[in-house]
Amino acid sequence: MATVFFSTANTSLLLSPLSSSSSSSSLTTSSYLNKHNVRTQLSVCKAVGGESLPSSPPILTKRSLFTTAFLFSFAGKGYSYSNAAILEADDDEELMEKVKKDRKKRIERQGVISSSKKEKEYLQDLVFSLDKVGQALENNDLPAAGFILGLPKNDTDWIKNVNEAFAKLSSSPEEKMQVDIFNSSLVSLIQSVVRNDVEASKIAFVSTASAFEKWTALTGLNEQLKGL
Repeated sequence: MATVFFSTANTSLLLSPLSSSSSSSSLTTSSYLNKHNVRTQLSVCKAVGGESLPSSPPILTKRSLFTTAFLFSFAGKGYSYSNAAILEADDDEELMEKVKKDRKKRIERQGVISSSKKEKEYLQDLVFSLDKVGQALENNDLPAAGFILGLPKNDTDWIKNVNEAFAKLSSSPEEKMQVDIFNSSLVSLIQSVVRNDVEASKIAFVSTASAFEKWTALTGLNEQLKGL
């Protein structure tokens, strides 16, 4: 952003009687307005909370501005500071309750993951297999990619094992959605390899790997599986 510098020169102002009079009048008007504003602010504060303004200007934050607006909007309807305090306390209780529930879910999830040794082994094998498939496709070596995927013998037991792990460790709708994307993309990948379509195979592989990566991030397994 460019910085603009303003230079000033010493300038003598010749004040005529008219300009002096105008200046004096402006100061008088300004003083009157300031006093009038103070009285108005004092009246408003008394109408809302029965208290006068503090001697020093308050520090305004988004929270204080929201609370002030709330009090002014309900000042004529019988609401007071105590009502606002009750509402704020309710919000805090709801927030604390949500935090407790989320913490409980995380603890339960960690317990399930810790006890799922076999499922984690299936998923770790998947990480290594996807890495090898990606390297084969990078070299346009479809036969090698097909062999890792279980072709041409249609050895798909590893897919069954992976879905067993998905079923046990997936709980939220977002996680289950990524599992669906993974499986549909994997089918496209296998079909593209069978058709010997390199470009389609690469596109399907990226979709498959991306879905798996998102699923591990959602479940927290990305910190426990090697190679991610």
